[in-house]
Amino acid sequence: MNSKPRIRRSKSPLPFVLVNMAMTADGKIATANRAVSSFGSARDREHLLELRATVDAVMAGARTVDSAAINLGPGPARFRRRRLKSKLAEYNLRVLVSGSGSVNPQAEIFRHHFSPIVILTTSRAPQSDRRRLLALVDEVKVCGRREIDFRFALEWLRRRWDVERLLCEGGGELNAALFRAGLVDEVHLTICPKIFGGRKAPTIAEGEGFRRLADATPFKLKSFKRVKDEVFAVFGRV
Repeated sequence: MNSKPRIRRSKSPLPFVLVNMAMTADGKIATANRAVSSFGSARDREHLLELRATVDAVMAGARTVDSAAINLGPGPARFRRRRLKSKLAEYNLRVLVSGSGSVNPQAEIFRHHFSPIVILTTSRAPQSDRRRLLALVDEVKVCGRREIDFRFALEWLRRRWDVERLLCEGGGELNAALFRAGLVDEVHLTICPKIFGGRKAPTIAEGEGFRRLADATPFKLKSFKRVKDEVFAVFGRV
């Protein structure tokens, strides 16, 4: 892996942030016990890789990476060729988020060394854990004392790693933190024909949520497409 950042291409202080999630018709992204978290179609998977082909970095929370055999990479060669044609690096930067530093060193992502991996964490992650993680990844960045300051983190990714477009793939708590900070520019939702139910089943935005309607993050519908029994919707920030 090459940890040397690329030359910046623009002066924007923040990346353009996309959130992409598949959810059931009742708004769940996994079952209540989190045992089932992959339920979209082959077309949904293709859509995910198409989005990855447009960004400099892909980000996910530690729990998301631990729960599935994913590597956050661009996928097959045809998507890598698409990246190169768009003047992007062949392989995207991979960003993991863990405020406590509790990342599973046996996770699938660490078995694939095709592109740099950085971890965003906080001061509450013990230094011993940070040293252990640094042996696995290219950089560990402290972005706050108790909670991650995502505006600071994204500005750092833009400045240090030249990230102009960032794709977030969850989970719900990470998404919610980005929404609360007003950092999400576009939301891609695949609505799947399933009902999970369950008050403890996670949704695309977890955490405390907004207590007042006036505080809710406003978006507008940009596109809406049905493919067989799934609906693909794109929302842009107002």
